[in-house]
Amino acid sequence: MAKEMIAMLLAGGQGSRLYALTEKLAKPAVPFGGKYRIIDFPLSNCVNSGIDTVGILTQYQPMVLNEYIGNGQPWDLDRLHGGVHVLPPYQKASGSDWYKGTANAIYQNIPFIESYDPEYVIILSGDQICKQDYSDFLRFHKEKGAEFSVAVMEVPWEEASRFGLMVADENDKITEFQEKPKQPKSNLASMGIYIFNWDILKKYLIEDEADPNSSNDFGNNIIPNLLKDGRNMYAYHFSGYWKDVGTISSLWEANMEILDPEHSGINLFDNDWKIYSRNSGKTGHKITETAVVENCMITDGCRIAGHVKRSILFSGVKVAEGAEVEDAVIMGGTVIESGAVVKHCIVAENVVIGQNAVVGEMPHDGEKGVATIGSGIHIGERAKVGPNAMVNANVKDGEEEW
Repeated sequence: MAKEMIAMLLAGGQGSRLYALTEKLAKPAVPFGGKYRIIDFPLSNCVNSGIDTVGILTQYQPMVLNEYIGNGQPWDLDRLHGGVHVLPPYQKASGSDWYKGTANAIYQNIPFIESYDPEYVIILSGDQICKQDYSDFLRFHKEKGAEFSVAVMEVPWEEASRFGLMVADENDKITEFQEKPKQPKSNLASMGIYIFNWDILKKYLIEDEADPNSSNDFGNNIIPNLLKDGRNMYAYHFSGYWKDVGTISSLWEANMEILDPEHSGINLFDNDWKIYSRNSGKTGHKITETAVVENCMITDGCRIAGHVKRSILFSGVKVAEGAEVEDAVIMGGTVIESGAVVKHCIVAENVVIGQNAVVGEMPHDGEKGVATIGSGIHIGERAKVGPNAMVNANVKDGEEEW
């Protein structure tokens, strides 16, 4: 049975700019927002948009991500025909090939796409925080008679040179594409989310693969080739919340924005567009009589006896009496012992912060530094980790290196 549109989700990114957080973890598997991982957002968008077939292309450090996705049940993607499929690189008769670029990754999975005989294919990124209705995007694509459409957002002109930009006419037809230009002609930034007519995408993937000089990338090769051939290409304007959480500071900012949905535009309490995730199976959280909690996201299994302010606490976090946590993102299973001060930082999973240790500090005017502690690290008693520090090795008692 043919599918009208299937999704191909690029989830193999290394996320090198997240440093310690992705040392043993694919970027789409990075925890976010208390009870989610980044990949929950595109998967939830798919099921909320009526897309029931998703291919997830994995490559870098896939173990946690594969285990988390499982059979797709949390996102209602455990289907007999369709559902979620994890698609790593695999050995072929001609040898084994890693995914060489975004276009090559899709090319290697042409047989998977063909098995569903879709009219349209939507290409998604597994490393963005975004709530988007892909069915509205598809409606736009059909109404325009497009062969290729890209979701775009208007960005401030002074920041436009940081993005891949689409130049479009008054009918939203794309006339030019600029990749991070010094002198931008547009402020329509590509979100890296594309809809193709499948017959067109297949043709250009095969031609691109046959070009020995190609980098096998959508932005560098496929889109310029479509433009060169005068294909019907359109820019779909998206006005909701979208953030590429590719850096420590942007990941921290996106987590903090959850606590202020009225101003930030990201509302995880919206019952009309739920973000689904795998249940941790932990008990309810407990806040003792000694605790002080202000404007926080406290998830299942947490035990709070200290002071926590403007912070995101993932499942199973423990904050002892006398500890202070402020403007922090604390991932699952972390223990913060008595007297510890943890501020303006991201702490990965299963960290222990010892008694009277100090991690991070509130920034002074104009500073943006976010301290980061990698997973499984033990910060010893009285140790100090300053702002902007990146810790991926155990810090002994009293060490003060930042």
